[in-house]
Order: sequence, then C-alpha cells, then structure tokens
Amino acid sequence: MKSDLKIIPLGGLGEVGRNMSLFEYDGKILIIDMGFRMPEEDMPGVDFIIPNISYLKGRQKDIVGAVFTHGHYDHIGAIPYMIEKLGNPPLYASGLAGGIILKRQDDFPHLQKLNLTQVKAGSRVKLGPFVVEFFKQNHNISDNFGFFIETPVGNIVHTSDFKFDKNPVYDLPTDYEKIKALGKRGVLLLLSDSTGAEEEGHSLSEEVIMENLEEIFKVAKGRIIAATFGSLINRIQQLIALSEKYGRRVAVDGYSMKTNVEICKRLGYIKSEKGTLIKTSQMQEYPDSKLTLICTGAQGEGQAVLMRIANGEHRFVRLKKEDTVIFSSSVIPGNERTVQFLKDQLYRQKAKVYHYKMMDIHAGGHAQREELRQMIDLLKPNFFIPIHGQYSMLVNHAELAKGQGVPEKNILVVENGQTITLGPKKMVLEKGRVEANYIMVDGLGVGDVGEVVLRDRQTLANDGMFVIVAIIDRATGKVRGSPDIISRGFVYLRESKELLYETRKKVIETVNKTTGGGGPVNWSYVKDNIRNKIGDFLYSKTQRRPMILPVVIEV
Repeated sequence: MKSDLKIIPLGGLGEVGRNMSLFEYDGKILIIDMGFRMPEEDMPGVDFIIPNISYLKGRQKDIVGAVFTHGHYDHIGAIPYMIEKLGNPPLYASGLAGGIILKRQDDFPHLQKLNLTQVKAGSRVKLGPFVVEFFKQNHNISDNFGFFIETPVGNIVHTSDFKFDKNPVYDLPTDYEKIKALGKRGVLLLLSDSTGAEEEGHSLSEEVIMENLEEIFKVAKGRIIAATFGSLINRIQQLIALSEKYGRRVAVDGYSMKTNVEICKRLGYIKSEKGTLIKTSQMQEYPDSKLTLICTGAQGEGQAVLMRIANGEHRFVRLKKEDTVIFSSSVIPGNERTVQFLKDQLYRQKAKVYHYKMMDIHAGGHAQREELRQMIDLLKPNFFIPIHGQYSMLVNHAELAKGQGVPEKNILVVENGQTITLGPKKMVLEKGRVEANYIMVDGLGVGDVGEVVLRDRQTLANDGMFVIVAIIDRATGKVRGSPDIISRGFVYLRESKELLYETRKKVIETVNKTTGGGGPVNWSYVKDNIRNKIGDFLYSKTQRRPMILPVVIEV
C-alpha cells in the first residue's frame, strides 16, 4: 500500500514573503524555496525574518534537494542562514536565480561552497521519490519557473509567483499551450500564487508600461531619475533601452541594483550598447538632457539612493528644477508614510514626479483574479491550495477556485506549520502544527532575538530606560549616600529634580525595608523589589513605564 505525501509550509502562507515549503514522502524531503521577509514596524533593530527549520533538525540525510522558483529574496534570501543546518543539500535554480544566489553567498565567505545546479525551462530532475519538471512563468524577474512535480501519489503543480502576459518586453510571452499540456497530464493538486487574489481583472502587460515610460522620456527636459526595485530586471532593461533611444547615458546606483545588473549583463539578461552605462561619478561630464539615473529607494528607505538624493546627501547628484523623478514601483504595505515623505521632499525641490497612481508606469508581478481563474481552468486540478499571500488573499483565492468548479471539500486554506496529508483520492489537514514561528536575523545573530528581546526593545523605544545604582553597606543592609540615577529616553534629569528626589527617597525606603531584620540578604529579591516599587511609583507620577534596571553594589 502506498504511503501518503505530506506537505508542510514553513513560510509564505498568511504572509507575503518568507516562502518555504516541504514535500515529504517515505521520509524523503524536497524543499521548495528558502526566502526571507522584511521586519514589521514593531520589530526594532531586526534586519529580516526567516523560516523556522526545527522540523528538519537531525534530518539532513533525508533532504533530497531544494528547488527555487526565481531570484527574488523572498524566495532565496534565507539560504545563507540555514544552508549549513540543512547539511548543504543539492540546490536547483535557473541561470539568473543561481547567479544571484552565488553572488550573495560571496557576502558569507565562512560558508562552504554551495552544491548548485543550473536548470532551464523543460529540465527534469529526479530527487528521491520526486521528479521535478521546470516550466517558464512570467513574473517581473526573468528566469521564473513553476514546477510540475511527479510524486508517487499523483502530479502536483506549484505555480511560483506568476502573471499571464501576452506582450512582455524583453521576455517570451506566457506559453498557454504548455500549461494546458501540463493539465492534460493530470493534476492532482494545484498550489497557486495568491498575492493578487483580491484584485479584480487582469494584471498590466509590460508593453503598456513601456509605452507610458516612453511618454515621459519624450517630454523630459533634464535628467531622468527612475527608482525601482533592485531585482526588477525587466524594468531596468526597459529604462536602458529607452535611454538609448533618446540619446541618454545611464548610471545605475544602489548596492543591490548594481550587483544584479552586473550579474545580468554577464549572463545576457541585460543588454546595452557600448558606452551607454557610466558611473555616477561621471554624470557631471554630460548635459542633464542626456542622462538617466536608475536607482533604488522607491520605498522611501532611509539610506537608499533616492532618499539620499532627496535629502541632499548624495555624493554626485543634487536635485534640479528640470529633473524628472519616476517611481516605477507600487508601495509595499507599511511603507506609505515614508514614501509620502520622500515624494514631498522631491516636490519641495521642484522636481517633476511621476508615480503609478498617476499613470501606468509599474506593473506588479502577480496574477489578478482573471488570470487566477484561467490558471485553474487550464490545469483542471482535483485539489487546490492557495499559497503566497496574506490570509485574506488565501481565502479569496479559495472562493475563486470554488467558483471555477473545484469542489469545496477539495480546497484547503492552510497556514504556516500545518501539515497536509495528500493521497491519490484524499487531502486532509492534520491536527497539530510543526514549529513555524518567526526566526529573526539581527546583524550576525540568527534567532537570538526572540519575543523577550523584542519586548525590551519596544519598551525602550516607547518609554525609555531608568537605571538606579544603590551602594549598600554589607554590615547594616542600609543604603550608603544617595542612589545614582541614569535616565535615557524617559525624563530629562535637569528638569525633573523633584521626581528624582522622591525616587531616591523611595529607593532608600524600599532597600531598608527589604534588607532589615539581619541575616543573609537575597540581592535578587532586593533588585526585584526596587524594580516593582519604583516602577509603580514612576507610573503613578508620569503614566509611563520605563525599563527599570536596578544595580546593587555591596560594600
């Protein structure tokens, strides 16, 4: 009797980013993607969040390999932080995704060399009980693959991030016949991208974006400064081609963007005429009307290029009245305020600003409802699980699948850590969960910032810190002199003399009561008592709760 297949998402379901899933059959495990996501606003100091791989601890020999859909960091960004813990398994990625993975690994020279194999559309790889066939999908980065996975229980299709585009620029159009042919081979389960599941209609074609960008190039009198994502290779290529058409030299600025352009030029994904690309330091050598700067920072990131230009902090670029600034990206949820601040700064300096709400100069890389319906119709799956998206997106995608004829009992809305058991004629959501909580990366630390540390950081950010240093006589148990107080982010000491006087009095009173009666003193108890009593006292006086750090010195 055949075993069932287990599917375990460790990230990407109920959130956008941090994509990672496991397929397990007879103890053999296939990994799909290893991505990170950006921290939330209440995570001060955290660089990004990666999946929890506790489930795979001690099971390195069971991992048959990892396959990657495309080169965006929400699908590949966690590799350096977990690859050694996974036993450095074989990795399979497209030319561009592989190039970005290997280049990023250069930033981690202490890690061993990756076991990476490049695959193409149509490649088939046997990994234990799984055969993975890679098929091309349009997205907003080249070399994006969906997977047709043959398993002992039936065929599974994983769409990757995708959209249907009949007229992409510098890319091949969607191959509907190929997807239809995959459907004819029988699809037991479809796992489909849900990021656009709440958007009615059809995503914009890159052809429309190209036409609208050209309208801006036609009328721009001074420099064009175009900000977009560092990984949006097609857009960068469009801007280079339009610059060449209108006689402009192109400078590229921003670490991630420069790195990706370098990789893409080497692999042939970005093409430019000799002499088109110049350094930012050379921009002063050309008339403004003959210059384009393509840069990062469209999300209002503090140290990114566009914000440095807006704040007058860029080494080579100062805004001028004739400059045209293009935001060729949508605003990531949570970044609205910083992007608004950035736009205001640009307008104050009289620049001409274009963004996606004014005209179609950005297209997302995700299918909207019309395309999602079409994918279901082309593949005709028995079972359906929406992936890649916030919970509301998953639910809306599930409803859409029901409307396309997939029986409700054959659809599951799943969250990270839940286990799906799949057989040839059944799909069951198991009780219980594997660990799939956030693992936070802060500098070189992976997982050492947890809930307690975050809570401390939030307290420090909200109400500050209050340090009390009390010197206590060992013989008498009494406070010697007056306790020292250090305040950071709570009150300004010079203007709070009355409060400090009362606080010192309260500290002396608390210590004397706690240590009275003779005998050995429990100094942990003394410190806890100071923390509690002074915390309550300060709250009664200020309605604020700073982090209180008592330091007791016994002499």
